Amino acid sequence: MDENKELPKVDITGSAPATSNGDAAVQSSPLSAYYRQPKIYVSLPSKGNYYAEGALDKSEDGTYAVYSMTAKDELMFKTPDALLSGQSTVAVINSCIPSIKDPWKLPTIDLDAILVAIRIATYGENMDIDTECPACKEEQRYGFNLTKYLEELAQFNYADIFTSGELVFHIRPYTYKEFTKKTLARIEQEKIFNIINDNEMSDEEKVDRFGVSFVKLTELTVESVADVVRRIDTPQGSETDPKQIRDFILNAPKEIFENLQQSLQKMKQQLDLKVKNATCDKCSHQFDINVTMDQANFFGARS
Repeated sequence: MDENKELPKVDITGSAPATSNGDAAVQSSPLSAYYRQPKIYVSLPSKGNYYAEGALDKSEDGTYAVYSMTAKDELMFKTPDALLSGQSTVAVINSCIPSIKDPWKLPTIDLDAILVAIRIATYGENMDIDTECPACKEEQRYGFNLTKYLEELAQFNYADIFTSGELVFHIRPYTYKEFTKKTLARIEQEKIFNIINDNEMSDEEKVDRFGVSFVKLTELTVESVADVVRRIDTPQGSETDPKQIRDFILNAPKEIFENLQQSLQKMKQQLDLKVKNATCDKCSHQFDINVTMDQANFFGARS
């Protein structure tokens, strides 16, 4: 793929082939002309890499058709349990980007770009964001052009090699399935912290449960880093066994773990959805606005 290639301009009327969900019977119906057409084409930050075999129908030019959401898709984003489990996101991606055959296996570096592209295809490229000026606390509303954000993401390059001293780490992004599983596990552990407010539980039992939960959360943090390491090269040879890699990360000097964690965090920050250099209308203070990719709100209002 030519990384400097411009994204095709959006043609709302759509002249692309009929629909992602049409069979022979649908194609012969007079209604076939009124089915959804691709609204935009998106370039993925992963460049189509890191997908398991069969999870992505790779295009020749690296761009993928994006359809607008249906009424059913919108309702999916209003179902709390489906949102928490990730099932609603998977269902909407299946509906709106048919080239992604198995959304559970998509690398998470593509997730925000995919959701933004679906929002653009459904509601348009502009989005209003309400926030508070951190200097004067004045309520503000800013317009955000989502297409520019996608153009920036198209230039993203995932650094899959990290060096620490003599060690060379080969890393990969999480799949969406792994990300969701880790998130749910973390939520379950954090719930245990609420026991501190349980008046029916003895102080001794609270301390025991709190301690167990804290240890588990710590392990989850370390494992979340270890899981993305595919191989570690040393002067004596390479290690690819996931168990050996996990054990090493759990027992490595903290400098190695912290450097690896910081490297992963820096890459994540490059993908953050934010309004840069917003200016307060009241006090002229400039600041960045982080946009939360909360599906219920992000897809809840047309702007």
